[in-house]
Amino acid sequence: MRLTLSRVDTWSVLKIAFLLSVAVAIASVVLVATLWTVLAGMGTFSAVNDMLRTLDRQGSQFDILDYVGFGRAISFSIVIGVLNIILMTAIATLTAFLYNICASLVGGVQLTLSDE
Repeated sequence: MRLTLSRVDTWSVLKIAFLLSVAVAIASVVLVATLWTVLAGMGTFSAVNDMLRTLDRQGSQFDILDYVGFGRAISFSIVIGVLNIILMTAIATLTAFLYNICASLVGGVQLTLSDE
């Protein structure tokens, strides 16, 4: 069977792209939380603090957790996730719109399906 994909509904692409990008954003926030917890459990942040204190000759009280604490890491990943939701949804919808324009000019993508 030979079929031609001549049009993609932009509204359905917008809905699916939004839902998939929300799922990716949630997964990335969970990933950042898990990674931060593993790094903190391994003592990575205290090792970096100790290394920076040995390099500093003036003896300042620098603490890396002031900059990459759990709250800041999660907040940053949420902001990046929201931006990704907006951008991924807009790009997918724009791509569907551009496909519809190109398909109206050249006829679309032809698919050959077989029943085996």
